[in-house]
Amino acid sequence: MDAPEILRVMLMVGTAVMLLLALLFLRGRRLAWWQFCAWGLLAACLPLIGPFLVIALRPTGHPAHRRAAALRRAHPRGLGRLI
Repeated sequence: MDAPEILRVMLMVGTAVMLLLALLFLRGRRLAWWQFCAWGLLAACLPLIGPFLVIALRPTGHPAHRRAAALRRAHPRGLGRLI
């Protein structure tokens, strides 16, 4: 393998890992199936900045984790909203 091939493989692997991270992030949100597909398409169609946008823009669904609900109950004065 020469240098250009190695760089191409590294770029493809890095892009695939970023897409996987974005999809895992979306999986942890409560979204309708069409919202999940739309955000997933954004992450896939914009391979270099799409995953960052998906995570930074935080889709409208609420976190699906029980931990977030437990923290909201533990902090009644609104400290749980920061999560």
